[in-house]
Amino acid sequence: MNSYLAIKLHGVMQAWGGHTYEDLRHSELIPTRSAILGILAACLGIDRHDATGMEALSGSIRMAVRMDSQPERMMDFHTVMDARKVDGKPNPNPVVSRREYLCDAKYSVLLNIAEDAVFSPDTIKKALKKPVYTPFLGRRSCPVSRPLFDTMISAVDFKQAFALLEPAGGVIYSEERLRKGDALWRMRDEPVYTRKRQFATRNVYIHAAAKEG
Repeated sequence: MNSYLAIKLHGVMQAWGGHTYEDLRHSELIPTRSAILGILAACLGIDRHDATGMEALSGSIRMAVRMDSQPERMMDFHTVMDARKVDGKPNPNPVVSRREYLCDAKYSVLLNIAEDAVFSPDTIKKALKKPVYTPFLGRRSCPVSRPLFDTMISAVDFKQAFALLEPAGGVIYSEERLRKGDALWRMRDEPVYTRKRQFATRNVYIHAAAKEG
C-alpha cells in the first residue's frame, strides 16, 4: 500500500499558466506541476531563490490531479511595462496583456511522497495547515476558498486513492499510467530550478474515471 496526501484546490478564480509571453497569458485546464510545487514551497517557507530546496521538494513527489468540476474560462486584460519580447529583450512601450482565468474550478490533488524525502508527509501536512507564506491558485489575485489539506489516504495506486476521495469520478491527470489505453499528454511544466523561467516536458496520462449513479 502507498500513502497519499490529498489537497483540494477550490477558488472563485484560478490561473495555471503555460508557455507564454507577456501579451497573452492563457491558463492550462489543470494545475501545473510547477504551480503545485510552488504552493507547497510557499507553505513550507522555501524561498523561490532556494534552488536546492526546491529541487529536493520536486524530486521526492509524484502527483496526480482530478478535475472535480468543469470550469468556465474568462479573459481579463492589463497594461504591462517592460514586457519581454520574443528575443528576450524588454519592450520600451507599454503593451496590453490579456490574461485567462478559470472560474469556479475545483480540483483534487494527490501527492505520493518518497520515504526518504527531505520533507516528510507529516511536515507537508503541517505546512498546508499553517503556511509560512500565503498560498494562491496560480496568481496572487486568486486566493484559495477552502483549506488546502484534505486527508491522508492509503491505497494501491492513484486510481484507487481517488476512488476513496469525494467526489467520485472525474478525469484524472496522472504521472503514472492508470490503465492501458490512457491518453498521453506531453506537458511542459517541470521546473528547471537552475535556469530562470525554464521548464522541461513530462508525461501526463489522462484517465477518465466513471462517475457513480
